[in-house]
Amino acid sequence: MLLILTHENADFDAVASQLAAHKLYPTGIPLLPRRLNRNVQQFLTLYWSNLPFMQPEDWRKKRVDDLVLVDTQTPLSVRGVARHPAVRVIDHHIGHAPKPGWHYQVEAVGATTTLLVERLQTAGLRLLAEEATLLLLGIYEDTGSLTYDTTTARDAQAAAWLLEQGAQLNVVRRFLNIPLTPEQQTLYEALQTAVEWVRIGGHQIAVTAAATPNDFNDEISSVAHRLRDALQPVALFVLVQIGQDVQLVARSSDDYVDVARIAGALGGGGHSRAAAALVTKQSVMAVRRRVLQLLPDVVQPQDRVAQIMSHGVQTITADTMVADAAILMQRFGYEGYPVLDEAGQRLVGLLTRRVVDRAVNHDMARFPVQRVMKTGSVTVRPSDSIERVQQLMLSEGWGQIPVIPDEATEDGPCHLIGIVTRTDLLNHLFQPVEKTAVAHMRDRLEKKLSPPMWNMVLAASAAAADLDMPLYFVGGLVRDLLLDIPAKDLDMVVEGDAIALVRRLQKQFDGQVHTHRRFGTAKWFTTPDIWQAVLGNGEINDPVLLPDSIDFVTARTEFYREPSALPEVERGSIKLDLHRRDFTINTLAVRLDGAHLGELLDFYGGQRDLAQRLIRVLHSISFVDDPTRMLRAVRLEQRLEFAIEPRTAELLIDALPMLDRVTGDRIRHEIELALRETRPVRAMARLAELGILAQIHPQLAWPSQTAVSFARVSALLIDPTWRAVLRGDSPAFVYFALWMAGLPPEVQAGTMQRLRVRKTTRDDVTAAAELMHTLHQMTGDECPSEVERRLRPYQPRVLLVGRVSIGAGPIADLVEQYYREWRLVKTAVNGDDLRAMGHKPGPEYAIWLDALLAARLDGRVHSREDELALLKETVRET
Repeated sequence: MLLILTHENADFDAVASQLAAHKLYPTGIPLLPRRLNRNVQQFLTLYWSNLPFMQPEDWRKKRVDDLVLVDTQTPLSVRGVARHPAVRVIDHHIGHAPKPGWHYQVEAVGATTTLLVERLQTAGLRLLAEEATLLLLGIYEDTGSLTYDTTTARDAQAAAWLLEQGAQLNVVRRFLNIPLTPEQQTLYEALQTAVEWVRIGGHQIAVTAAATPNDFNDEISSVAHRLRDALQPVALFVLVQIGQDVQLVARSSDDYVDVARIAGALGGGGHSRAAAALVTKQSVMAVRRRVLQLLPDVVQPQDRVAQIMSHGVQTITADTMVADAAILMQRFGYEGYPVLDEAGQRLVGLLTRRVVDRAVNHDMARFPVQRVMKTGSVTVRPSDSIERVQQLMLSEGWGQIPVIPDEATEDGPCHLIGIVTRTDLLNHLFQPVEKTAVAHMRDRLEKKLSPPMWNMVLAASAAAADLDMPLYFVGGLVRDLLLDIPAKDLDMVVEGDAIALVRRLQKQFDGQVHTHRRFGTAKWFTTPDIWQAVLGNGEINDPVLLPDSIDFVTARTEFYREPSALPEVERGSIKLDLHRRDFTINTLAVRLDGAHLGELLDFYGGQRDLAQRLIRVLHSISFVDDPTRMLRAVRLEQRLEFAIEPRTAELLIDALPMLDRVTGDRIRHEIELALRETRPVRAMARLAELGILAQIHPQLAWPSQTAVSFARVSALLIDPTWRAVLRGDSPAFVYFALWMAGLPPEVQAGTMQRLRVRKTTRDDVTAAAELMHTLHQMTGDECPSEVERRLRPYQPRVLLVGRVSIGAGPIADLVEQYYREWRLVKTAVNGDDLRAMGHKPGPEYAIWLDALLAARLDGRVHSREDELALLKETVRET
């Protein structure tokens, strides 16, 4: 026999889940618990005849071998249940430890009913109107009519289907808003009088306790709901003494307080927004003390300005002309500037883009901004709550609020350390946290970085904290860490003075530093001794893998005066620094200084696109600003095995003509980087597919035979003899030459001219093409001297290209023998011998010595004496 069970004090989600489970398992009996919430009891009383439930008093002991538990993971005690029944759990309360042998469907949705409704839909089952209404009550009650933060899109979709099945909203409203009974009203008033407000982590939490008569049978959850609506706390804990036991009902309005952790510690359960527990044989005051002890451990601190502010702030003075302010706003994309007095000592107002635009339209561009700005001095501090920022923006009408230090005094000089914008606030309040979000990166950094590199992070973190400078890893390094790709460098971005930070590290650990004051950058050369000093007493296992320098860059913003031009750069905040980057997956940052070590910043959806494996630009004119981003998009796409997001692909195609305005050097650099990738074939084929190659030169193509040749390169370079040709460099030239040599001569020349290829490279590419033609004319039967004569003119890297192009076979064998043996063969007789024999230097020397070398290679001479004899004969004949 199969029983369908739920928890005591059953709400609509519990009972609705039993009904839905019965529809899926028609042989199962939905046995109600002994205690139901009053609104649930009233609904069942009204619709009992149309529903399949069994009352607990009607149950007769029978052997039960199968259980389905819904909205709970703990079975009630029922007579007849086998000692080890087969159990299937369907629940939305996550975090419980699974039991061996049980089958679970536990997913984080707003209501367990949602999970079962989805299965009803899949099974193609239909519902009666009263069944659909009960299921809708289950979803609505547990999601606050789809308004709680735990609500998911799946809950809304399930509710929509139930409405299609005939669920009655007027009935739902009636049973979700049942008046309190006189006993409940009395309890409500006692609890309201006893409310104690506790402030933890900036949150107002209500805790209240009362006692009821021993015969109190009404539910407490309705009373708790009414109290929450009246008090509007962040969290509410209701404790009611019933005889010798205490009933806890807890509710939370946001994710900062997880009431399920409190209930779980008291032997109960639930989810983060609603939970309950029954504590037996304890007094209400003892349980209350226990709740107050537990609260600090489960309450997350309130969000502060420091979490959303941008460090560093651009200001203007009151005497700045409106026209100049308009230029600044256009150049850097700012929506507003805090305005300081002419001495730069006091905040006197805020200038917005909207006001500037209106002033320009009204011919006021020649006036100082103090004539048009919003006057006043509105500031917040890093420790202020996000709620205060919201209130100030509403009351003062400021869309950007400057941040001053916590220790700043009201009458002291104005020292602005950052700014909070309306966009910052809206993103914080309404941008959903991605399910893939990594809340903190400290553990990942420590795990993924080698001990010396991790210790270097700690050293830089401490130095930055001492100087009160926010310090970050940004871009590709963070992206790769999240993708479990080992870090190769430790370059960092500083909000502040990067040079001062590096000088501090230099003073502590020594080493050379190169600085660029104009751009605020510094390169610290990290010798093995420095790495050892940073590590301390440990041993460095593989020093080759440690970077020999670390770049420290001051956070900056940039402006493109015209499309395709190189950007102009100025100092900025980390947010502006990230906004200038190419793709969302490269806009992630990890803060490193002091107590902030490991905080992940994601302003532009980088984690989302990493999870979805997408390459996405930040804005619609990204490829217009910098067309070389087209080539970088392809390179990243193929390296990471991602896909260019559809809208980004459209923008790329539309911007292709902008490549005509980019210098050949910049395009060549990007192509060289593509050829240095592990799998260059895919990158080159994609460049051709998107039309990028044709935009570089109308006839520039990607021949299929070139892809075949590319595939041979890595296999050949396993051989140390051929690998030595590269002298530690990448095979980028080999790939480039193979590609160019496979094209018609006029396309080769035109492409290399467009790319401004260096003369030495052009000459070697031309030579490679000639060599490939030579090799294809050979039969494989040539004698060694003939092979040597044909291949002697070519440089080793050109010969490497030719060797790759020919593949396997007799000609390849000849090239191998030439490179490994024949090119190293020397004659015993040389020019000195010819002079000693009385022959005057001249062109004949080369002819005679070549003849000797040919004879030596072909085995016709074996010694110096043989060569001298042959030389005499050759001289006599000439």
